[in-house]
Amino acid sequence: MTWHRSLYWRIALGVIGLLAAMLLVQAMLFVWVVSQSGRSLPGQSPGRLGLTVALDLANVLEREPQVDLARYVQDQYAQYTHPFFVMMADGRVITSGSQSFPEPLLRMARAQLQRRLDRPDGRRPETGDRPDAFGRGGDRFERDPNGFRFLRPSPILVHGHVMGVVVVPPQAPFGFLLGRFAPTLALVAGGVLILGAVLTSAMIFGPARRRLRALETAARRLGSGDLAARAAEGGGDEIAAVASAFNAMAVDLSARAEALAASDRARRQLLADVSHELTTPVTAMRGYLETLRMPELALDGSTREHYLTIISDETNRLERLIGDLLDLARLEGGGGALQIEDLPVAWLFDRVTARHEHACRAAGVTMERSIEPGAETVAGDGDRLEQALQNLAANALRYAPPGSTVRLRSQAGGGGSPGRLALHPHMTGSSGARGFQPCGVTLSVEDEGAAGIAPEHLPHIFDRFYKADAARAAEVSVQGGSGLGLSIVKAIVERHGGRISVTSRPGRTVFEIALPKRALG
Repeated sequence: MTWHRSLYWRIALGVIGLLAAMLLVQAMLFVWVVSQSGRSLPGQSPGRLGLTVALDLANVLEREPQVDLARYVQDQYAQYTHPFFVMMADGRVITSGSQSFPEPLLRMARAQLQRRLDRPDGRRPETGDRPDAFGRGGDRFERDPNGFRFLRPSPILVHGHVMGVVVVPPQAPFGFLLGRFAPTLALVAGGVLILGAVLTSAMIFGPARRRLRALETAARRLGSGDLAARAAEGGGDEIAAVASAFNAMAVDLSARAEALAASDRARRQLLADVSHELTTPVTAMRGYLETLRMPELALDGSTREHYLTIISDETNRLERLIGDLLDLARLEGGGGALQIEDLPVAWLFDRVTARHEHACRAAGVTMERSIEPGAETVAGDGDRLEQALQNLAANALRYAPPGSTVRLRSQAGGGGSPGRLALHPHMTGSSGARGFQPCGVTLSVEDEGAAGIAPEHLPHIFDRFYKADAARAAEVSVQGGSGLGLSIVKAIVERHGGRISVTSRPGRTVFEIALPKRALG
């Protein structure tokens, strides 16, 4: 970017130009005011100046008749701010500074001088030639036939003879004052301009430029991939507002990048897990099918039926696995609207109990339920909440030892039932944009599994296909689990705006679903 396109230079040149224009206007105004005042020295009017000069020149001529009058006038009166000229009887015109006087003033001076020289009583001064004729500081103005305004010239009298007249213009010529004050005004204006430019640069443009440069550096760092780049937000002005907006954008980009990275890692892990989980039943099915197709291998009817049963079981397992994957993808992707309504908790528990009645009888496990006052209803989608409770109940039955009890409990608020584990639970909150809402009802599923869940496995218990150990993985595979049940439960709860937590120790594991008073839907 060229310098003349820079915002800093444009603002700086604009301010400097404004300062220069202001100084120029002030200088012109000063000169105009001085020219209009007509004052030569403080307290002295043009008329009195003329009389003073005339008396001074008369005294000089009396003492030194051969004096160089032009040099004397220049030496004594060149610094006066009000110019004048002396018209001598021999025709010489001596000026004090300005070389240009109005022609009407020159004609008037010649006429006045000639009139005084032609008078037979030229020795006697006229009225107005004396200082007291002007009163106290007043000037006596006259006008010629053309209306030109002038002061009566002051005569230079030497031994009673008129040697010349001193003519002072009523107002100092503007050009004379401009030439007289121009160097000083230019010097002062230049100094003020330079000082103003330095102060402006140091106090206004310098900090702004540094802050904008820091913001530019932060933007370049962010563009190059440094997601930790941030700009300073101090100042409370427009630059701070831009920096704040930039930081908000950087935070959002950083969060999005982290989310994308996490999503990519999850996608890769999911692909690996899905490949592994699908490979197991497909390999088993292919092996048994190849065995059944071998013509040289004679199989009796019971063996063939056993192989076909295994193939059927693996097919069903593969179907469940694919169904669970699709279901989990819909839940986590926000697909499918939830039908939110007030549901009786007793109805949900009845459905779970009826579904697992045969499994409980076969495993020798008792399923109990309890509903506390104030927790009789819950807001949510009936099918999805039933699915979540069914998965938790199936998971509890899978590890509950014979003779133990699986408990379904509904509590108002955040739970905290008697006998709650004195452990820090692993908790997952709502992943929705609005976060977790105030808790209304807590549904819990408790089992008395002998081993429980080791603390190091609790943070991963809701991950897809996570297996705490090989023995448990084998047990899940044998009993028909897909490894996605808890992940589906977590997704259902978070779609409702709730959270799910788990606490475990040997002999007791509790999963709690905390649902808000009003589900998100």
